[in-house]
Formats: sequence, C-alpha cells, structure tokens
Amino acid sequence: MNTEKYEKILRDRQREIFARLHKIDTDLGKPRDPDSEEQAIQAENDEVLEEFGQVGEKELKAIDAALDRITKGTFGICAKCGEPISEERLAAVPYAPLCQECATGL
Repeated sequence: MNTEKYEKILRDRQREIFARLHKIDTDLGKPRDPDSEEQAIQAENDEVLEEFGQVGEKELKAIDAALDRITKGTFGICAKCGEPISEERLAAVPYAPLCQECATGL
C-alpha cells in the first residue's frame, strides 16, 4: 500500500482543519454588537461555529491516529479484525481505522 499518498492527503486535510479552527477561534473572539437583536443572531452563529469546531477537533484526532498508524506500519489494516481496509474505503475516509464490515457491524 502507498502510505505516502495517504500521508499527504491526511497532512493536507490536517492543515485545512487547523486553518478553519483558527478562523473559528478568531470569529468567536470578536466583540458582540450592543444591539440585543443582533446579539441573539450572533449567539446562534457562535453555537454553529462551536459545533464546526468540535467536528474539526474530532477529525483532527482521527487524522493524528491515522498518521500514528502510518508511523507504526499498521495503516490500512483494520484495528478490529486485522484484515486490509479497501482502497475504496480509504479513498472516502483516509483516516478510517476499521474495514467496511467491522465499521458497519456486519
């Protein structure tokens, strides 16, 4: 398996997420408008940004784990059954720790 290809994909995605999280932090740090109606809209927007941030943090952890598996030489091997993870699955979810069968519980 060409782990170099996946390492590049994972590192590129990692950079994208870091940039997005930085922008979210910047947006959340901006002062609020004194208008109470505008504050309500900003509060809703902040909630959405926080959710995006949580999703990004979760994906970063999965990417870090996948990069660790590359280092250990276990990338592309299902953590549950030990069988190879299909190229199709890794193309869709490059940080997938489980093969399709184990991920869906089949």
